Amino acid sequence: MTFKADHLQQAKTRKELLGLANKNENSISKTLNKLKYEAELTMLQSEFVNLQKWIVQRKMRVAIVFEGRDAAGKGGSIKRFKEHLNPRSSRVVALTKPTEVEKGQWYFRRYIKVMPNPGEIVFFDRSWYNRAVVEPVMGFCSKEQYNKFIVQVPEFEHLLYEDNLKIMKFWFSISKEEQQKRFEARLNNPLKRWKFSPVDKKGQELWDDYTHYKEQMFSKTHTNFSPWIIVKTNDKKQARLESMRYVLSQFDYEGKGESGISLLPDPNIIMRYHRSVVQIDI
Repeated sequence: MTFKADHLQQAKTRKELLGLANKNENSISKTLNKLKYEAELTMLQSEFVNLQKWIVQRKMRVAIVFEGRDAAGKGGSIKRFKEHLNPRSSRVVALTKPTEVEKGQWYFRRYIKVMPNPGEIVFFDRSWYNRAVVEPVMGFCSKEQYNKFIVQVPEFEHLLYEDNLKIMKFWFSISKEEQQKRFEARLNNPLKRWKFSPVDKKGQELWDDYTHYKEQMFSKTHTNFSPWIIVKTNDKKQARLESMRYVLSQFDYEGKGESGISLLPDPNIIMRYHRSVVQIDI
């Protein structure tokens, strides 16, 4: 979209500017959508500031888990969630592969050590669910280790629930075609090339294996006290806004809704897992 100097001088109001754009066949839909997204994001982030204060005052412990296939938008969403929060009471956990010592310990121990303290929100950029999907698909764990994990997860999360730790689990769902586009975009952008790894390439080749283990994970770890929330992420911006709305909708914090934005998540974008839910990463 381009405007000449005389166009800008003629337009005195927003309506006149839109009229000039239409007359000169300038498409402004993308610009308007971007402005709308940024305005909504700002309001949702201001709501999160209020939520964080409330959590700190009540000494609550909140863990938000972001899972999904590679390039589904987990990191970008976490960045927007945390962008304006107080770093003293919020942090991101993105653990690397376990050390030799950790491999000999109970699998969940390394995650217990990084759980939120009283008054803290922790965002997990991948989590203990590595063992549910990535590890069995890539051969990083044995069948015995996988089976033991799947049995223990609901018990582990129930213990956390009984100890008043609030867990929210997101699965960011992306189509195979969109994932491929994002991989190509990463390779073509020198600032994002570091995000691409051989494991990412394998993800496309082993798509069906990922799907199998993902469905197994849902059927065995989706519980009333720790449900899976599916987020359609082919539109990254939409996914960020709706996942933020979902988290905010789960708390009755002081100052809720002061920004004036709707805190009701779109059920066409974000929904509680159910076998009948249509997913885009099958």
